Amino acid sequence: MEMHRNSRCWCGSGKKYKQCHEKFDEKIRLLAQQGNIVPDRKLIKNKKDILGIKKSGEINTGVLDHVAKHIHAGMSTGDIDRLVYDYTVSHGAIPAPLNYEGFPKSVCTSINDEVCHGIPDDTIILQEGDIVNVDVSTIYHGYYSDASRMFMIGNVSEEAKRLVEVTKECLEVGIKAVKPWGHVGDIGAAIYEYATSKGYSVVMDFAGHGVGKEFHEDPIVSHVSRKGTGMILAPGMVFTIEPMINEGDYHLFIDEDNGWTAYTEDGKLSAQWEHTLLVTEHGVEILTY
Repeated sequence: MEMHRNSRCWCGSGKKYKQCHEKFDEKIRLLAQQGNIVPDRKLIKNKKDILGIKKSGEINTGVLDHVAKHIHAGMSTGDIDRLVYDYTVSHGAIPAPLNYEGFPKSVCTSINDEVCHGIPDDTIILQEGDIVNVDVSTIYHGYYSDASRMFMIGNVSEEAKRLVEVTKECLEVGIKAVKPWGHVGDIGAAIYEYATSKGYSVVMDFAGHGVGKEFHEDPIVSHVSRKGTGMILAPGMVFTIEPMINEGDYHLFIDEDNGWTAYTEDGKLSAQWEHTLLVTEHGVEILTY
């Protein structure tokens, strides 16, 4: 939709178009003419949106900090779920996974060979030597944030420790690949190159995603992609990077009984780290930890 230069900008800032997104739109049009995939306006967050997502992210980070203080061998993943629920609601927020497309709990807890979407249960007890991913997503006043951390329970094997560390490094490498007006494919290309150089495989079946006004938005952020491909990363876009790195092969299967939990096909370990990120005019800002 064409806008008059003195009209209020489409982003909702209240500013005149010429003082806000006019130059932005000119750049988007040029990139589109050059054959690039460009984001819809609905993917561009304004200052109010960003403040809301940041507040959601602060609570989300607080949830993970709360889990970090209490997680230990002998507790159940059901206990983790209650920690997450109680902290989230006590801060005026909602756990986004709860009842999302039928998911029955407030958090995903994925242990050892579980790639993602592990369902908390009082009968699943954390053991010395386990590695567990705790994936937390928060809704605060309609704004969404999403992040996960790996936790090592007690003394873990050197192999498990190395996988957890390299997976975190993969996330950091992916974040460094985010450049304003770059491509989403740059992220996955960097992650894939780094992970495989360390002898690991990258899960292809799941990806990062846009987030903010909804739980899952565009773009899809593959962790296995080619540099210079995919959607343009424009300032104002918010999305997750969440590489899932396997000790063995990248193939997986979904638990037929619960329809959610993904396991490595070869039974070897898997790890994941995740942040929510904002593309800025000058780089990238991490909104969750």
